[in-house]
Amino acid sequence: MKLPSDIRFADENIREAFYKLEKGDDSERELFKFINQALDNLEENAFCGIQIPKRLIPKVYITKYSVKNIWKYDLPKAWRLIYSIVNDEIVVVSLVLEWLDHKNYEKRFKY
Repeated sequence: MKLPSDIRFADENIREAFYKLEKGDDSERELFKFINQALDNLEENAFCGIQIPKRLIPKVYITKYSVKNIWKYDLPKAWRLIYSIVNDEIVVVSLVLEWLDHKNYEKRFKY
């Protein structure tokens, strides 16, 4: 099933960090491109990532963002985009929480 969604950042710091990547060094600009493509895909289909089981949702996401679900979108070079699907009245929103390299992803999710 495809579910189009609006893209929003969980907070202003995440939005600023994303746009800062665009002006960074080569690796940061590359990561910006990867994330931007992921956001385009999420806009077309919020379910294009992989849902993380509820029991594995880090408490920091629940406390900080009050989310009830977490999804992972695999980016190139072992980066991960973490997002939540929320319902904002009649609009489905993909809420970007953060992006992490594989090492920090495993640490955050205690793998």
